[in-house]
Amino acid sequence: MKKNKNILLSHIKITDIVTKRAKVLDLGCGNGDLMYMLEQKKQANTQGVEISEDAIYKCVEKGLCVMHSDIDGALDFYKDDTFDFVILSQSLQQVTRTDEVLKECLRIGKKVIVAFPNFAHITVRSKLFFGGRAPVTKALPYGWNDTPNIRCLSIKDFEIFCKEKGYKVAEKYFITNSRYCYIMPNLFAQQAIFVVTK
Repeated sequence: MKKNKNILLSHIKITDIVTKRAKVLDLGCGNGDLMYMLEQKKQANTQGVEISEDAIYKCVEKGLCVMHSDIDGALDFYKDDTFDFVILSQSLQQVTRTDEVLKECLRIGKKVIVAFPNFAHITVRSKLFFGGRAPVTKALPYGWNDTPNIRCLSIKDFEIFCKEKGYKVAEKYFITNSRYCYIMPNLFAQQAIFVVTK
């Protein structure tokens, strides 16, 4: 499967955000591409959590440390302030207990980096409005019947959520068509990256 250029740019930005030699937990780490990049570029001490056995094998092939678990059940294991950064890259929309997961991430990490596809992107809106079907786009390449996403959130949704919960948004970045998006991101950005603190 061809790599999504928006995801690659997202990984590059997350790597820029993470400080050198930081302790990092990557939740839903997939095949470990982001963790590997963090170890190579920032000498980060990374750990991953992943539910897919195939993805875990790929992490192990890269020499990465990964725990086989789902995100919802993995976080009780860690003590307060264990990590400098906890990362939810392309995984927040796939967890069942969103509130509890973010609360736990902020308990065990000093900063939480959340990257997710923007379900309010103009392409998604137009495909649903004009086509009358669940949209399939480059940023959201799954059909309704095989998508891993169980939450459909927009940039605006996440900003309101953080405000209601009292979480501080320290940084935010938006990506579309392999470039940063600065104008009306809730409409024009395909991917969002937020750095959240208590």
